[in-house]
Amino acid sequence: MQGSANLNIMMKAARAAGKSLVKDFREVENLQVSTKGAGDFVSRADIQAQEIIKEELMEARPNYGWLAEEEKDEIAGIDPTRRWIVDPLDGTTNYLHGLAHWAVSIALEHKGEIVSAVVYDAAKDEMFYAEKGQGAWMNETRLRVSGRSKMIECVFATGLPFAGRADLPETLQDLARILPACAGVRRFGAAALDLAYVAAGRYDGFWERRLNAWDMAAGLLVAKEAGAMVEAMTPRSNILQDGEVICSNEQIFDQFAKVIRN
Repeated sequence: MQGSANLNIMMKAARAAGKSLVKDFREVENLQVSTKGAGDFVSRADIQAQEIIKEELMEARPNYGWLAEEEKDEIAGIDPTRRWIVDPLDGTTNYLHGLAHWAVSIALEHKGEIVSAVVYDAAKDEMFYAEKGQGAWMNETRLRVSGRSKMIECVFATGLPFAGRADLPETLQDLARILPACAGVRRFGAAALDLAYVAAGRYDGFWERRLNAWDMAAGLLVAKEAGAMVEAMTPRSNILQDGEVICSNEQIFDQFAKVIRN
């Protein structure tokens, strides 16, 4: 796909941040003997990746706003209609534990709608990207959601609450309803990649609660442009504001959403 100037800027920034993260990722295994050292090291790697992205994007488009995970406050842009939404390291816990499943996530929002998106799995060199109305791609391959129409044949992904989060009972109820109806549920720990995997047909659907905008903004557009149906838990609600999402191919969406919303 011949991307726009903005998409090319985003991909360049993602690759630069990814290169830095991959270099540091090689050192993580050496730090596992010292949990204190590993945590501090990964925090620095995360912040450095964000600084790389911010420098690239804000230099190219200084008038745009900025919202990112490792930033205390959102930066309002001179152009109030556009802002970058960035997660420099989606899957931080995986990264910390030496698990090669994490990504750089960058989205561009225009007038409240995501119009360009990049999810870069740097460890595997898989660049998922999309622009509104232009389809979704992984490197040079056009993406399409899976064609499965029977829930019992489908594999779904979700996030599981950790560290005593209050949504554990809801999630356990979700699992109790969906596990008997499907071929399996995966928890890989990176929402942006989960959504990109739905786009690629690797998963048939994804749902999760209590996400931040930067966790899913880019992944949502990639999934949509690959043909996925995407809704909030409460229909017609704002997904990025509510932080809750249901996503799957069109054939199973009604069945899947009914199970999760039950």
